[in-house]
Amino acid sequence: MKITGAVLETIGAERPYAQSQPIRVGELTLAAPGPGEVLVRIEAAGLCHSDLSVVDGNRPRPLPMLLGHESSGRIETIGPDVQGFEVGDRVVMTFLPRCGECANCLTDGKLPCIPGTAANTAGTLMNGDIHLEQNGHPVLHHLGVSGFATYAVVDQRSIVKVGLDIPPHIAAVLGCAVLTGGGAVINAADAQPGEDIIVVGLGGVGIAALITAVSLGRGRVIAVDALPAKLDKARELGADETYTPQQLADQGITAPIVIEAAGHPKAFETAFWATAPGGRTITVGLPHADARSAVSPTVITGEARTIIGSYLGSSVPSRDIPTYAELWRQGRLPVEALISSRITLDQINEGMDHLADGEAIRQIIIFDEHPEIASR
Repeated sequence: MKITGAVLETIGAERPYAQSQPIRVGELTLAAPGPGEVLVRIEAAGLCHSDLSVVDGNRPRPLPMLLGHESSGRIETIGPDVQGFEVGDRVVMTFLPRCGECANCLTDGKLPCIPGTAANTAGTLMNGDIHLEQNGHPVLHHLGVSGFATYAVVDQRSIVKVGLDIPPHIAAVLGCAVLTGGGAVINAADAQPGEDIIVVGLGGVGIAALITAVSLGRGRVIAVDALPAKLDKARELGADETYTPQQLADQGITAPIVIEAAGHPKAFETAFWATAPGGRTITVGLPHADARSAVSPTVITGEARTIIGSYLGSSVPSRDIPTYAELWRQGRLPVEALISSRITLDQINEGMDHLADGEAIRQIIIFDEHPEIASR
């Protein structure tokens, strides 16, 4: 079938991307779903730093590639051997499929699936297939999803069903921002009653960590960012205290749990030095592979510190996404606070500029206008 999608053709293009146009929106051919796969009509997709990191070259991928990994949609067609899904289901895409059988899948979310990671690296679906083509040439899949398109074929292990009462824009951000930020608090940090939590970096993942920490009510929630507007947003969402990184250091404020969500080596250092003796530094950001931070092994040993890496919030999507969906239903998790603007697919290069400039939390591409989107 013919679809419209956003294909990354150039990595490391000069900014502004609105002028260099590394991403081209055009027509592609999408093959029908095979065994264990479904065809999804995309309803909403979020622009995430993991997309930007491919565009700017921080995390290079093979090209050409149809980008997008944080999205939601409705199932249109079900391939052979698909279980647990029906046509019409609203599903959340998850960019880390889990086979459920490898050694890493037995770590309860701590480590990413081995075959899922291999497929993501190669730009294929779980079975090694490529279903996208443009002008007679294959186009690779982004993290098993390729959600910046009108339709996508995905492996059934890359989707989680949610109720139709979960609007598409809310469902989309559950699959990456909320899984990563919320999981950092719940899964990786295992926040306990009375433990204060500092969140460093207030992008989509950082705000998700913040609202999750506030919803748990374990202890004080402290937000840290260099941009005053983001600190204002954090206070609106229930942060007890807000600081710039310099203010945090000058006042010597620490907490037993500090979550680094900025993906920058300086942010990691800020988080490390703000971690109290005996505390946990949780890092979920993904800076360039060559980036380095300076920490003191003596402090780690002498103060019994723990540094925890958390990929996708150490989550098991099939377990965790329904939990966050229910918290949203109960009014305890204001996921809509992550969404700073709505854009069209044609505005994707400009959207990447806004993301790179730190001007946006989550920009959402809306493919279909729904009454439930307009009313919330």
